[in-house]
Amino acid sequence: MPEPTKKDDGQPEENVAPDSGDAPSENSVVMTPKEAKVATKDTEAIVTVTEAEAAVPMPAAETPQPQPVVIVVTELEPVEGEVTDPQPLVTEPVENGHNEPEPTQAKKHVEVTEVIEEEPGTPKVPDKDDDVTASTPSPPPPTEDGSIPKKLSIDLPNDSDPESTRGRKDSVWSLGDGQPPEEIDKQIETPPLSTLLIEKPQSGSINVGGDINFVAKVEAKDLLRKPTIKWFKGKWMDLASKTGKHLQLKESFDRFTKIHTFEMHIIKAKENYAGNYRCEVNYKDKFDSCSFDLEIKEVSDGSQNIDIRSAFKRSSEGQDDAGELDFSGLLKHRQGREHKQEEVPEVDVWEILKNARPDEYEKIAFTYGITDLRGLLKRLKKTKKEEKKSEAFAKRLEPAYQVDKGGKIRLVVDLADPTVELKWYKNGQEIRSTPNNRKYIFEHKGTQRIMVINNCQINDDAAYSVTAGEEKCTTELFVKELPVNIVKKLEPVKTTVNERIELECEVSEEGAKVKWMKNGVEVPTGVRSRYRVKSEGTKHWLIIDDATKDDTGTYSLMATGGTTEAHVQVDLKPLKILMDLQSVTVLLGQPLKLNCEIYPGNVPGRWYKNGQLIQPSERLSIIHRTKNHSLDIECSTIHDAGDYTFVPEGYTQTLSAKVHIIDPPRVHLEALNVPDDTVTVVAGNKLRLEIPISGEPAPRVVWMKGERVILDSGNRVRAETFADHTCLTIDIVEREDTGNYKIVLQNEAGEDTASVKIKVVDIPDPPEAPMVTDVGGDWCTMTWELPRYDGGSPILGYFIERKKKQSSRWMRLNFDLCKETTFEPKKMIEGVPYEVRIFAVNAIGISKPSEPSKPFIPLAVTSEPTMLVVDDVTDTTVTMKWRPPDAIGAAGLDGYQVEYCIEGTDEWILANKELIEKTRYTITGLPVEAKILVRIKAINAAGASPPRTTQHSILVKEVIEPPKIRIPRHLKQTYIRKVGEVVNLVVPFVGKPRPKVNWLKEGQPIDQTISIRNSDCDSIMFIRKAERKHSGKYELSVQVENHIDTAMLDIQIVDLPGPPQAVKIEEVWGNNVALDWNPPKDNGNAPIIGYTIQKADKKTMEWYTCIEHYHRTCITISDLVVGNEYFFRIYSENMVGLSESATATKDSALIVKEGLQLKIPEYNDRDFTEPPIFTQPLINTFAIAGYNATLNCSVRANPRPKVIWMKNKITIIDDPRYRMFSNQGVCTLEIRKPSPFDGGVYTCKAVNELGEAQVDCKLEVKGGFTFFELMKRGVPLHLIDKYMNESKTSEKSESEKKGSI
Repeated sequence: MPEPTKKDDGQPEENVAPDSGDAPSENSVVMTPKEAKVATKDTEAIVTVTEAEAAVPMPAAETPQPQPVVIVVTELEPVEGEVTDPQPLVTEPVENGHNEPEPTQAKKHVEVTEVIEEEPGTPKVPDKDDDVTASTPSPPPPTEDGSIPKKLSIDLPNDSDPESTRGRKDSVWSLGDGQPPEEIDKQIETPPLSTLLIEKPQSGSINVGGDINFVAKVEAKDLLRKPTIKWFKGKWMDLASKTGKHLQLKESFDRFTKIHTFEMHIIKAKENYAGNYRCEVNYKDKFDSCSFDLEIKEVSDGSQNIDIRSAFKRSSEGQDDAGELDFSGLLKHRQGREHKQEEVPEVDVWEILKNARPDEYEKIAFTYGITDLRGLLKRLKKTKKEEKKSEAFAKRLEPAYQVDKGGKIRLVVDLADPTVELKWYKNGQEIRSTPNNRKYIFEHKGTQRIMVINNCQINDDAAYSVTAGEEKCTTELFVKELPVNIVKKLEPVKTTVNERIELECEVSEEGAKVKWMKNGVEVPTGVRSRYRVKSEGTKHWLIIDDATKDDTGTYSLMATGGTTEAHVQVDLKPLKILMDLQSVTVLLGQPLKLNCEIYPGNVPGRWYKNGQLIQPSERLSIIHRTKNHSLDIECSTIHDAGDYTFVPEGYTQTLSAKVHIIDPPRVHLEALNVPDDTVTVVAGNKLRLEIPISGEPAPRVVWMKGERVILDSGNRVRAETFADHTCLTIDIVEREDTGNYKIVLQNEAGEDTASVKIKVVDIPDPPEAPMVTDVGGDWCTMTWELPRYDGGSPILGYFIERKKKQSSRWMRLNFDLCKETTFEPKKMIEGVPYEVRIFAVNAIGISKPSEPSKPFIPLAVTSEPTMLVVDDVTDTTVTMKWRPPDAIGAAGLDGYQVEYCIEGTDEWILANKELIEKTRYTITGLPVEAKILVRIKAINAAGASPPRTTQHSILVKEVIEPPKIRIPRHLKQTYIRKVGEVVNLVVPFVGKPRPKVNWLKEGQPIDQTISIRNSDCDSIMFIRKAERKHSGKYELSVQVENHIDTAMLDIQIVDLPGPPQAVKIEEVWGNNVALDWNPPKDNGNAPIIGYTIQKADKKTMEWYTCIEHYHRTCITISDLVVGNEYFFRIYSENMVGLSESATATKDSALIVKEGLQLKIPEYNDRDFTEPPIFTQPLINTFAIAGYNATLNCSVRANPRPKVIWMKNKITIIDDPRYRMFSNQGVCTLEIRKPSPFDGGVYTCKAVNELGEAQVDCKLEVKGGFTFFELMKRGVPLHLIDKYMNESKTSEKSESEKKGSI
């Protein structure tokens, strides 16, 4: 901290600094113009003071007061890993028109503001730097005496920064400029919330060329989709079409806070941008708007203070108007000019300083080689104090001394009292004399006390004082350095990135201080700097270990006696992409990471999204570690989707990838606001059901009722899908529309389902036709079932109507609802047919009438049956016969009811459960030798007639009848059947009681394969498949008690005979051949009725029949062709047919011409065999879905090959979709109406004994089915999704191929 200065009254004045929690720590010193002092004495710096030649006129009434000097020291954080030229402070645009300057260069900045008194009428001179940004602080108000502040700026080296102050970013401002510090922390009151806008754009003002940002925010908690926003200027100018270089519109959405943010950026504003602006927000029936103003201010040239940045503007930047405080510029003007000590005139620097203005101090110090500006200011302050007469010193030290480096200086004081003890001090430390130290020599000459300093060096440049008693005398010693000359100049260097660069230079003096410059800007050489400076003796090196392309430039070394420079060219190494960017698909809200690796590893780069530069933020981070470049997003949003590009700096190559953000679909049923998700609608009305949905990408929506898919092309019932909702429309609601409707949403992120129940209320269905259960003379009883469909509302009751069958007029029978499902109409006319019908009633209305009941006639019962007699009696049954009633009547006769009663009881037992129409009935299950009474009743629609009863009781006991077999005529002779045929023999017989039946075959029990079924009157033999073993004589016996009757049956099962035996050629003469053979061993259980003889020529071996039905076992075959050689075979024949095989002769019969002998030459047969070879391969084919496609190829092989077709290496076997043809070596595969699933690799494979061969081709089926067609066909959803993805992939690859062509 600098020491506080004292005012004229001797009281110290405390440092002044702004009080702000966020403000940086600043060192401020308040001085009067007469007593100026600069802190931080130990730091060497070059200071340039520029006095502004501008003044503001003051009112005459005000009393001028001196303005304090404020020094503000701001320490900025150094930037690691990157060396940039010092630049002016850069102003970043902020929201709502407030601009805050933020430093971008790592350096120390000292700002000194001093009041310069001028006349009130002094004219204003415009500042040289016209390029004033919007962040330039406004000029301070003029002082009361008409003076304006003057600023002094000092650049301090980075390596002198204290460690505790690094890492801060401080703002530079002075008291009295702009807004007071205590008002900075005041928060602006939040405007009241509107319908949609929770934050409205605020009016703002900027300077010409500045940037400003307007922000509007909308809360989306109650919104189902993004609202629409429009920006206007004036009344009607829509700014959406004006976006470009100076205007940008941006939208973003925070899924966690549910807030839409809309921004309008105005960049480098012009004067005509000023005016009134309006923001409008729309969402369905909601609307909100907000107006705000933009003010554009012109930069005033006359009233501006000297800008620190313009004062430090580098002349090396290519600008002609370099700042007056440009140190490097001043140094450059001195290049090429060597300082020669003998040419410098002997001048009294101190006299020049005393007579110069304060703004000329730095120039004078630089011109004459004075490096301690602080000592200069101290000396100036001391000289202005009044000299007090000393009692100890007769002659004091001079205020200042000057000596050349290496020279000798004498400091002389004259004492008033020689006895006073005298002590010398250097910078407050006492100087003691030692015998071995010849640096300081103390001499005494009378009252004079002399201190001689030998071999003066820079460290001897200090404040010296001498004390005599309690009095003290001080002086300043200035050591002037000799100019350092350049002995060996720098040499140009050309290298590549990442290589080591060494610049070497040699000067004339060892340990000389030099300054390294790059493009006119001093090279930073701090601890964290990329540049290293090395010196040994008179040689100096500037070393760059890891060169970058930014290191290209002109490097110079500046000494006091001259400057040397050389050009360094750093070229890029060839870029190698070790790992390219990969396109990714990320679930909404999940982290997103893009990585790539390039060589060289230290090459920086920029990330772009859809062509826009990406800046890091709290949510988005950009990381560069050696070769790896990564872009990380903690929580992805919909707006993060797009094309990402990484551009290595300095290279034309780029790395690109696509990012696809997906969001699982969701159905928002809560928007329906109906209980239990049930929608009730009256039949006949129109239903339009809108359900909000969400998902990214937009999900595919399928409405289903049961297993049926509802299409968007339906006439009455259809489903429509929009961006944010899906709609089910039923034009005319029918009762069949009742049910559960399922909504299926599906996209890449997943799927969601929901069910909505639609309940259709309507009038009930008509009941089924009523049933008349009972009929009387003038009444009936009717019942009916509940309606199948109650209309969705409970049934309240029924109305009943009746009419005569011949009439069309219905008459209602009840006027109060009948609650039951039975009713009894009365007062009907007997004998007239009637019909009845029913109406069902619910809360909606009355149903349609039911179908009429079957016609019914109120009628009376019939008279009793007549002539009841006993027909037959057994031990357990009694058979009765009777006649119909004499009087049946109009109701007709439905049947009879038989009842019996055991004698001695009064209980009548019903014998037949169902009515019988015949007039004969057998009562079964009676006890043996019991006596019963029987009665018969006639039944019709009116009921049962009076019964007819037997007059006497009936004894239940059967009469014995001897058995008798009645053999049919065709069984009296042999029964012949072929092997395999069915044998079904029915043999009737008589006898009472039921006879016992027994079958034997040749005295033995019959085989189990023969089925026997017996009844009271016949016996059946059944053989399902006859065999030879079933042949034989069968005996049937029927027995009733001691009475027996028998019968014999002869069955013969015949089969085909075997072939003849021992067929041989007995003799050959002329054109005749004599054959002989023996009969077959097996005649097929039937006599042989003949033989069939065939012949075959040896050349063709085709058989021809010579004779049929031949009965003998020898034959002569005539009329044979001379020169041919014959073989013969013979079949045997019985009543079933020819034998299955024939017996052929072993030898052949050659018919030769007598007297001639033929010699047959021998020939070697040509070998035509070869393995399969495809002469025409398969060709890749494109097919249209639904149209037959064929694949053709040709193959040559002998023997004939077996052709096998395969799809995707799987053999096609018995598939009805494929047909295979092979004709003369041409193989064809026909695919019937292919679908996209039939696409793939088809293979034709030919195989024979000598080898195999195969050819392949690819079949692609274009067209295919839509999503709804596949759903209609019942294809599962996962297969549909796979098919749709494959279709997209194939279409994309085809488009890429076309694009490459």
